[in-house]
Amino acid sequence: MSVCVCGSGLEFAACCEPILAGQPAPTAEALMRSRYAAYAVGNLDHLERTATSEAREAFNRADAEQVADETTWLGLEIRQVVDGGVEDETGQVEFVFRYRLQGRKMMQHELADFRREDGLWLYQGSQMNPKSPPVRVSKVNRNDPCACGSGKKAKKCCGV
Repeated sequence: MSVCVCGSGLEFAACCEPILAGQPAPTAEALMRSRYAAYAVGNLDHLERTATSEAREAFNRADAEQVADETTWLGLEIRQVVDGGVEDETGQVEFVFRYRLQGRKMMQHELADFRREDGLWLYQGSQMNPKSPPVRVSKVNRNDPCACGSGKKAKKCCGV
C-alpha cells in the first residue's frame, strides 16, 4: 500500500485510484486531487475525461505528455475550497503544487473552477496566480467611536 500522491494522507487505493479508474469524484476537491494524481502517474486520459467540452478544446495532449514525462511532482496543497460539495453544482478550489523540472524546484498557484454536468464533477478552467481582493483601510479620526467597540471616542480609548 502506498500513500496517495495528492497529499490527502489516504492510501492511493482509497483516494485517487478509483477516480482515476473512472469512478465519479464525490466533490470538486476530490476531482482536483485526482487530476493532480493523474499528472503524477501519467494518466492523461483522466484529464481529458474530467474536463468540460470547453476545457477539452484548450487541452493540448502533446504538451501535457511532455510535462508529465519531464516533471517530478513534489506535492499538492489545497488552500481553500468554496462550494463544490456533494450537493453543490459549482465549486472552486485554490491550490498550490510543487514540482521539479529540469533540475529546478518550482511552484504554481491556481484557482480552479468546477461544475457538475449530468451529475459528474468536471474541471472548467483555472486562473494562475489569483489575486486576493484589495485591502481597504479606513482612517479613524480622533473623535470617531473607537473600533474596539467600547463606545468611547478613539482619542480617549485605544488612541489614534
